[in-house]
Amino acid sequence: MEKKKFYITTPIYYSSGNFHLGHCYTTVICDALARFKRMDNYDVFYLTGTDEHGQKVETNAQKVDMSPQDFVDKLYDQIVSLWELLGISYDKFIRTTDDYHVKTVQKIFQKLMDNGDIYKSKYEGMYCTPCESFWSDAQLKDGKCPDCGREVKLMKEESYFFKLSKYQDKLLKLYEDNPDFISPKSRLNEMINNFLKPGLKDLCVSRTSFKWGVPVPFDDKHIIYVWVDALSNYITALGYLSEDPSLFNKYWPADIHMMGKEIVRFHTIIWPALLMALGVEPPKRVYGHGWLLFGGDKMSKSKGNITDPFLLCERYGVDAVRYFLLREVPFGNDGIYTNLAFLNRTNADLANSLGNLVSRTTAMIEQYFDGVLPGPIEKEDVDYELINIANSLYEKLVDCMDNLLIQEALEEIFKLIHRANKYIDETTPWLLAKDPSKKVRLGTVLYNLAESLRIAAMYLSSFLIETPQKIMDCFGEYLPSNFDENNITFGQLRQGIKVKRSSILFPRFNVDKELAEMDKILDDMKKIDDVKIDSTPQISIDDFSKIELKVGKILECEKLQKSKKLLKSKVEIGNEVRTILSGIAQFYDPKDLIGKSVVVVANLAPAKLLGETSEGMILCAEDTKGNVVIVSPEKALESGSIVS
Repeated sequence: MEKKKFYITTPIYYSSGNFHLGHCYTTVICDALARFKRMDNYDVFYLTGTDEHGQKVETNAQKVDMSPQDFVDKLYDQIVSLWELLGISYDKFIRTTDDYHVKTVQKIFQKLMDNGDIYKSKYEGMYCTPCESFWSDAQLKDGKCPDCGREVKLMKEESYFFKLSKYQDKLLKLYEDNPDFISPKSRLNEMINNFLKPGLKDLCVSRTSFKWGVPVPFDDKHIIYVWVDALSNYITALGYLSEDPSLFNKYWPADIHMMGKEIVRFHTIIWPALLMALGVEPPKRVYGHGWLLFGGDKMSKSKGNITDPFLLCERYGVDAVRYFLLREVPFGNDGIYTNLAFLNRTNADLANSLGNLVSRTTAMIEQYFDGVLPGPIEKEDVDYELINIANSLYEKLVDCMDNLLIQEALEEIFKLIHRANKYIDETTPWLLAKDPSKKVRLGTVLYNLAESLRIAAMYLSSFLIETPQKIMDCFGEYLPSNFDENNITFGQLRQGIKVKRSSILFPRFNVDKELAEMDKILDDMKKIDDVKIDSTPQISIDDFSKIELKVGKILECEKLQKSKKLLKSKVEIGNEVRTILSGIAQFYDPKDLIGKSVVVVANLAPAKLLGETSEGMILCAEDTKGNVVIVSPEKALESGSIVS
C-alpha cells in the first residue's frame, strides 16, 4: 500500500548570527513531527532553509565590511552546524541564493505579470527594515512597527505592485471552507479582524533602493520583494516550474507550514493570494505558535539566563535541550525559559523518572538474573494495568501529534514511565529477591519493566536523539524504523537476551550549585564580550622589555562550541605545543588557519575562559571598520623564533 504523504516546513531562517534558544523552537518541533510521521509509515518531506536576500542582509553585511554573499555563507555554515548539533532530520535545505530558486522566483514574477496580477506604480509609506514590512500610518503603534516595536522610516520609490486586494473575498472563502487552515483560532480571528475586514491594499512587490535580491526579469532596476522571494521557497524547493516538478507533483500542497506567530500574516494572506494568482492550491494548514520568552529566575539567585544552544547542548546534552523545548512550553502559547525551569525539568523528568527507571531496571536484572532477561510468567492485576497503558499509547500519541499537541504527547509517554516507577514500589522486587519461591514472579516484574522501557524508548525516538538508542543498547536491540503491529504491542523483548547495566543517562543536578556555575559561565562570556583588541594602555620601555614575542605555527584549530567568538588553536612554539584561545571566530574559518605562522605573546599568564585554559595570545591587528587580521612574519621562520 502506498504511504501517505506528509510535507512539513519551517519558515526559512534569517539571523544576524547571534543564535539563541528561541531560534531553535520551531525547527525542533517540526523535527519531532517529521520523525513521528516517518515512524508512523508516512512518506515525509521536511523542508527548512535560510532566507538570504533583502535590505537587512545587505545592511548587516556592509556593517562588517563583507559582501552580502560572504555574509550569508557564514550564516549558512552556522545554522547548518546548529541543526546538525540538534539532530534536525530535514529532507532538504534551501537557500534563497541557490541558482534554481532564483530562476524560479523570476519565472513566478513573470507569470504573475503575464496574468495581469502585477502592475507598476509608485510607493510611499512607512517601512520596517528588520521585519521587511510596509505599514500604513493607521497600522503603526505609537508611530513604530506594530510587530517589533522598532523605528520605521518613510520610503518613496517606484515599485511593482501585486493586486492583493483582488483576493480579499477569495481569502475569506478559503478560511470559511477550511476552518483549520489557520491555527490556533486566535490567529484566524486576528487575520480577519485586523487585516481582511479593514480591507486589503495592493502589495508592493519590488524595491529599487538596494541591490541584494532577485532581479525582476523584465526590469533589472528592480529587486523582487523579499517576502515574495522567501515565501516561494516552499514550492521552488519541490521543483515548481522547473524541468523536473516531480517532487512538487508528489508533495504539494504542504500539510503544514509551521512558524512563529509574528509571520502568520505573510503566510495566511500574502502567500495563499500569490498561490491563487498562480493557479496553485494553497497549503492545507498554517500554524502560528507562540514565542519562547526569556524570563528572570525569581525563585533563584541566578544573574541571567544561558540561551546559547551550543553551550547548553555541550554542557547538558542535546536531549535535555530538545526535551525542554518540546515539553515545557504549552504549544500555541508563549513559554518562558529560565535556567531554573530548565534544570528542574531536566532533574524531574529525565534524571529522576526516566534515567532512574533505566538504571534500576537494568541493575536489578544484572543483580538477580546475572544480566539475562527473564520471562513474563506469573502475571497479576498490577501487571495488566502497566501493560494496558503501554498498549494504548500508540493511538493516544497519533491523536496528539495529528492535533499538534506536542507537549501532551510527551506527557502520555511519561505516564508510562511514571507508572513503571510506581510499579517498582508496588511490586517490591528487592523483597521478592529474598524469597526463592518468588523467583518466577520477580522475573515477570523485571520483564515488564524492561518491556516498558523498550516501548518508551521507541516512542521517545521521535523527540530525543541520543537517549532512546542508549536505552535499547541495554537490551542489545536497535530502535525500529517504524511503528508496526508487533513493536507497538507489549511483549516483544525475547526472554534470555543479555541485558547490560545502564550508565547514568542524565545526572541529577544540585540546582543551587548548578545555577552558580551558570553564573560563572555568564561572567566568562561577559569577559569575552568586554575584551577589545585595541585596548592596550601606554607602557614604558621597561614594561615592553618584559613581553616575550615568538613565532608560532598553528597545528590545529577549531571553533569553541561554548562561544560564538572564540577559536581554540594548538600552536607549536619551538619544542612545545600550547592551547591558545582567540576571539576571532567571526573573521576566520578554522581550517584556513592550520599551518599558518603567527606572532604569539609567549610569556602571558595562563587564563581560563569557559572552562578552557589559554596559554598565550595570538597577535592581531584591527582596522577602523572593525576588521581583524592575524599578525604574521613577512617571511617563513621556524616556530619559536624570537620577535623583537
